[in-house]
Amino acid sequence: MFERIKEDIQSVFHRDPAARNTFEVLTNYPGLHAIWFHRLSHRLWKANWRWLARSLSTFSRWATGVEIHPGAKLGRRFFIDHGMGVVIGETAEIGDNVTLYHGVTLGGTSWSAGKRHPTLEDNVVIGAGAKILGPITMHKGVKVGSNSVVVKDAPEGATVVGIPGRIVMPSANKEQNGHRAKIARKYGFDAYAISDENPDPVANAIGLMLDHVHLIDTKVEEMCKEINNMGGSVCGKSLPTLEIDSFGDHLTTAEKESAKASFDPQI
Repeated sequence: MFERIKEDIQSVFHRDPAARNTFEVLTNYPGLHAIWFHRLSHRLWKANWRWLARSLSTFSRWATGVEIHPGAKLGRRFFIDHGMGVVIGETAEIGDNVTLYHGVTLGGTSWSAGKRHPTLEDNVVIGAGAKILGPITMHKGVKVGSNSVVVKDAPEGATVVGIPGRIVMPSANKEQNGHRAKIARKYGFDAYAISDENPDPVANAIGLMLDHVHLIDTKVEEMCKEINNMGGSVCGKSLPTLEIDSFGDHLTTAEKESAKASFDPQI
């Protein structure tokens, strides 16, 4: 028991730079206290002292702000940073060296008995406010971004963000975003509300489509100029411009200007 307590304290020093000394960790880390309460309530639960286990769990929630069902299985060196608002369901299983931040929910999506809560394998990190729902598995080394809602398995080493959670893939070629970067420099922010560093794969896909449309427009203009130089008469009118005002009044002035700029071939 004392070896496990020592191990837990060391895990705090490894993952929280704010920790200064052992006495501070022992007295001021409610996430750690919740884990220690859970170990006792879990033993009571396995011994079939169910009411006493639930009562101790309820007291732990009152004292620490962390609710861990006594039936949940926790691994070694588990760390709950800040702690407040964390909820871990009955059939949740957590591996070694896992880190949860405040507001995390490991919840169920079914009323049926049996496995209905997530499994977190070793070295998983769950950001603040994230919700991991259902009998899914976050495989080794998975990282889940803050406020994400994950309802599907995540493969080993993946990073998951968004609602619903999507697996992040790194950008293969950041040079493709040159046109959008020019708009961002002109207006002081990214006109499409995304950037090369933004991990949202859907937003990045939309950005790539806009890049492609801009490239096609440019090629069409070049073809028209060459045909006209050869004596033809095509493309007498310039490409149509997008009237942002037609979309209604829900856009701000800055959003309208940035959207117009995205269709400006001079940018």
